[in-house]
Amino acid sequence: MKKIFITTAIAALLSVNVFAADGGKKADGGANVSYVALHGFTVDFADATDVNWTVTKNCQKASFTVDGVRKTAFYNLSGEYLGVTQRVDVKAIPAKTMKQISKEYAGYEVGEVIVYQANTEVNSNIDATSYFVDLKNDKHEVLVRITQQANLEFFQQVK
Repeated sequence: MKKIFITTAIAALLSVNVFAADGGKKADGGANVSYVALHGFTVDFADATDVNWTVTKNCQKASFTVDGVRKTAFYNLSGEYLGVTQRVDVKAIPAKTMKQISKEYAGYEVGEVIVYQANTEVNSNIDATSYFVDLKNDKHEVLVRITQQANLEFFQQVK
């Protein structure tokens, strides 16, 4: 459930890059994936296995495995590559930011940590690398974003 939520949240973040679809061809699951996205994916992730495509009103995404690591690549509806996500260990979070999380979110436990590596050629206003951290306690669950400069930002209330 968390993985779906975090993936959806990241897709929402990327929705500013959405353009009109250019038709497309059928892929796994019958999703209407654009030819540009399919071609770009096969070039960028030639070693990918277990590929599953999903097309939403905001983006096209391919979930796949490379070298035993599960990843998700995002494309806008025109087929331009937006970026890729994958789960990482909590140790990937900078120590400075972990201290800030402990202070600002005292009583919250760190859940999933997802790293998003953006294609800054499509959107130069976005950090090349961001971390999304799921934090929860007995009453609340929030998603925070860690910027490339190790700054902590509230991203979304989950519950």
